[in-house]
Amino acid sequence: MPMNASASVQQIRKSDDKAPLALVIGSGFGGLAAAVRMCAKGWRVQVLEKLNAPGGRARVIHVDGHTFDTGPTIVTAPLLLEELWGLAGRQLADDVALRLLDPFYQIRFDDGDHFDYSGDPERMRAEVLRIDPTAGPGYAAFLAEADLCLDLCFDTLSCQSFDSMGDLFKAVPAIVRMKGWRSLHAMVATHLKHPKLRQALSLQSLLIGGNPFSVTCVYSLINALERRFGVHWAMGGTGVLVNGLVNVIEGMGGSLRTGAEVRRIDVTNGRTCGVTLATGEVIPADIVVCNADAAWTYKNLIEAKHRKVWTNTKVEKGKYSMSLFVWYFGTNIRFDDVPHHLMLLGPRYEALLKDIFKNHHLSDDFSLYLHRPTATDPAMAPQGCDTFYVLAPVPNLQSGTDWASHAEPYRAAVAKALEDTVLPNLSEHLTVSFMTTPQDFQDKLLSYQGAAFGLEPLMMQSAWFRPHNRSEDIQNLFMVGASTHPGAGIPGVLMSAKALDTVLPDATTFKRSL
Repeated sequence: MPMNASASVQQIRKSDDKAPLALVIGSGFGGLAAAVRMCAKGWRVQVLEKLNAPGGRARVIHVDGHTFDTGPTIVTAPLLLEELWGLAGRQLADDVALRLLDPFYQIRFDDGDHFDYSGDPERMRAEVLRIDPTAGPGYAAFLAEADLCLDLCFDTLSCQSFDSMGDLFKAVPAIVRMKGWRSLHAMVATHLKHPKLRQALSLQSLLIGGNPFSVTCVYSLINALERRFGVHWAMGGTGVLVNGLVNVIEGMGGSLRTGAEVRRIDVTNGRTCGVTLATGEVIPADIVVCNADAAWTYKNLIEAKHRKVWTNTKVEKGKYSMSLFVWYFGTNIRFDDVPHHLMLLGPRYEALLKDIFKNHHLSDDFSLYLHRPTATDPAMAPQGCDTFYVLAPVPNLQSGTDWASHAEPYRAAVAKALEDTVLPNLSEHLTVSFMTTPQDFQDKLLSYQGAAFGLEPLMMQSAWFRPHNRSEDIQNLFMVGASTHPGAGIPGVLMSAKALDTVLPDATTFKRSL
């Protein structure tokens, strides 16, 4: 980091008491990244978190020696994190040890066959040809298309706020080059014929809440992103990243306040003037940056009289992502044959996704993502034990499912599926068990309809059509995180903070405009 950058950080800290105040609602990765960037712009920053610890959906739960990361666990594009530490004149490696995973994850098909998804080009090609010996040219063409999407989007469209129709028009040539009107699965199917390969190379959009049969093929960039930068694990868990970002913020003069639930974003004469907490406490501020779910924010935190764009009707008519059923559990033995990340696909692919996203029907069958961090990081569990979570994509609350009565039977069905496949005799070795349901996503994490990723990332709900980084309704209100542009996933929410940077003035400029 250049000397002048570090010095500027020190100058920001000295002038904190005179700088304008920015409140950040929520301490997920998007909110924390935004706070770092605002500190670097000279703002006096306070992050408000509803829960009793930072992280939001990336919070950490400790039970009987097990460390459970409850949110994202796949870390790609570490350079986005390195940028944040760099803004404080620090090095990511000083606080966080990232370990490259090999394979990135394993995909297990319903017939027991599996696909090792790695960053090694030759091994990946061999896996593809093992399943379909004729797929070589098609696979190469898919990789080229995915690389094009990454090149056109990663450093430009994803990090630029879509603040006006002009911004949208500027993006049209890139969208045309990518043929972005096609679905991700349709693009994959253009090049690859075998059903297993089509599944293995399209399911990645589920990691950001998107149905591969509906989201734009632009999301093939996830494949290219993983190949270019790798899939990593933060030793000690994702919570180490959260705590590291909090330390960076505090080192730059910002602060974090937990147990501070925002009940209302206060608005006067069309501009935000601060927030009111659930306790009734009023905190005045010059600007507010919201890392909470955008639909929930507009519908529940801002009075209807202040909203002309994001009205209740518009919020309610949106198409929302799926939700998640997550079972966290610990065992008193290790299952060393299970990799760090394992995708267990069920007997149906397209039909199951149609039930989840379109029919809003909770099916009896499921596909699962099994996370075993102790494969890489044994300290996540007591010695000789394992820590897991298993995640099932399920419909959001539009399904009408009564999760109070369905949660335990659903968990038992998931447990049986795991016991019958990759975790033999699991029930005999359970020591810790708890769950998160779509109802929890709504009630505890304040996600509209219990949708885990906000609006589904469809073409007409992306970029300019997604809630803007600078609010269309309220002056000096800004949005960051999974439910705004560009979308979900750790890279997505970190890039949303970069996009916010393009429309957020520095503190000195803001003061001059008053």
